[in-house]
Amino acid sequence: MRGTRHPISRKRAALVALAAAAAVAPLVAPAPAAADSGVVGGRTANAPDTPWVVALSSRDRFGRMRSGQFCGGVAIAPTKVATAAHCLREDVLGVRPEELRDLKVIAGRSDLGGSGGHEVAVKEMWINPAYDAGTNAGDAAVLTLARPLPRGYAIPVAPAGDSAYAPGTNATVYGWGDTTGMGTYADVLHAADVSVLPDEDCARAYPAGLGKPRYLPATMLCAGTREGGRDACQGDSGGPLIARGKLIGLVSWGSGCGLAGSPGVYTRVSAVLPRS
Repeated sequence: MRGTRHPISRKRAALVALAAAAAVAPLVAPAPAAADSGVVGGRTANAPDTPWVVALSSRDRFGRMRSGQFCGGVAIAPTKVATAAHCLREDVLGVRPEELRDLKVIAGRSDLGGSGGHEVAVKEMWINPAYDAGTNAGDAAVLTLARPLPRGYAIPVAPAGDSAYAPGTNATVYGWGDTTGMGTYADVLHAADVSVLPDEDCARAYPAGLGKPRYLPATMLCAGTREGGRDACQGDSGGPLIARGKLIGLVSWGSGCGLAGSPGVYTRVSAVLPRS
């Protein structure tokens, strides 16, 4: 089971893989220093064509491979990037978030092993005070950048009641995480086409009880395909789910990657992001 999709250190990767097989958790990416959620069943994507997709980076904590990427994010304003709150947990970062001195976002770069695009330092962070690490409810954070991204790099957030949230709506999830569910992390941005699923499907997949997180429609939505095969995975945490040209979700958690009957669960951004 994939659980929350956050980063993992290479030293801990084998242990995390075993643990991930036994528990539902958030989705983060691998790195030589500390954190674990790419996209399964997807295709390569061109970051300059989707400039609002960003990578969260800390070379101090996660090494220089893949430019220190450990989570995804999405630009919602020139100086604001939304991501998952669990990406900023101390157990993911190895330090308290305020002690992470080299936190940056990388925008406009498809290949994390390459150059180009923009690397911008983070100067402030807001972590949803209602975030519950036990249930994954309210899994959202907003990073304030030290300087604005270029014009056109932000994507609008779908408000509550927008038709983009309707079941059956075509959507796309983006990330640099595990592409197979077996620890094959992508250097190049990937995208997978999924559909917004009814709350009833999500509630059946993740019911109350059993000692695991359950689906809470007030702050969550789920997306995938009923037959499985296309999904976010470890290393994709915080990345965007886009529908009808708007942000509707942030990669949060799930069970396995691309499994039938176990859709990906996303933070419902209309319920949790602060209104500007």
